Amino acid sequence: MKATVISRAGGPEVLELRERPAPRPGPGEILVDVRAAGVNFFDVGIRRGRLAEVPGMEGAGEVVETGEGVREFAPGDRVAWLTVDTHGSYAQQVVLPVDRVVAVPDALDEETAAAVLLQGLTAHHHCTVCHPVRPGDLTLVHAAAGGVGLLLTQMIKARGGIVIGLVSRPEKVEVARAAGADHVLVSTGDAFVDRVRELTGGEGVHAVFDGAGGPTFSASLEVLRPHGTMVFYGPLIGDVPTIAVNEIPRSIRLTYGTLPDHISTREELTAHATELFAMVEKGELAVRIGDRYPLAEAARAHTDIESRRTTGKLLLIP
Repeated sequence: MKATVISRAGGPEVLELRERPAPRPGPGEILVDVRAAGVNFFDVGIRRGRLAEVPGMEGAGEVVETGEGVREFAPGDRVAWLTVDTHGSYAQQVVLPVDRVVAVPDALDEETAAAVLLQGLTAHHHCTVCHPVRPGDLTLVHAAAGGVGLLLTQMIKARGGIVIGLVSRPEKVEVARAAGADHVLVSTGDAFVDRVRELTGGEGVHAVFDGAGGPTFSASLEVLRPHGTMVFYGPLIGDVPTIAVNEIPRSIRLTYGTLPDHISTREELTAHATELFAMVEKGELAVRIGDRYPLAEAARAHTDIESRRTTGKLLLIP
């Protein structure tokens, strides 16, 4: 069984394809043949700090063996999963606890399921809990042509919100527009502040969804109106920003949305995933797969995602 291993903390070159013993499921676990594994910017942080031996928090595939006591799934079932332990998805096979696994509907292929689960649930958390978007809300979405950004833009629009999308390159503008963004700005760093203020008549936005890390944090605070919400989710991308409580401007709300708080039980995972998959099946949510890579080219996938050239979801295909 082959897997991509983080040999040491460092750049994309530390990702190495290695032969590993075939895993076996224990009680309450299943063994899955991986058909597609999602690549996330979070994986870059895992690699930089060697926080796991095998990266990869999500994927989809087919059950090949079940452990003792497992009745939820059987060999041949198609499943998708989320996991944050060291059993990473950058592999031909992975062992998973059943409480992190959901069934893939017949109408969805494994690539789509792998592409939408983690980022879709993240976007869902941000616009339904961290800041429940209401009709007419003005919002700013960073990296609007990225995996989370594209899904978040569509969900905000479905809830009646108005989206100002930020993208890093001109060629990404139409991608964000196609997802429903009302305005798209090409911007890096904090260059967006004046333009966002103009678009909002100087009032600012009701919510900012910022996964760009430390470099944009202060600027994102600047474009919020009084009592607006800053949804921050980028601590592994750059330096973690700090702010004193008495420096929080305009009585805004500041939240760091993490998926485990949204998906704390198997029941929550199943319910939210079922809702997410149904949106895709009905055509209410379009999933863009930006590129696919063989497992041996995980380093190239990391290089590409760090370059900010990519759009949509990147997948490894073992």
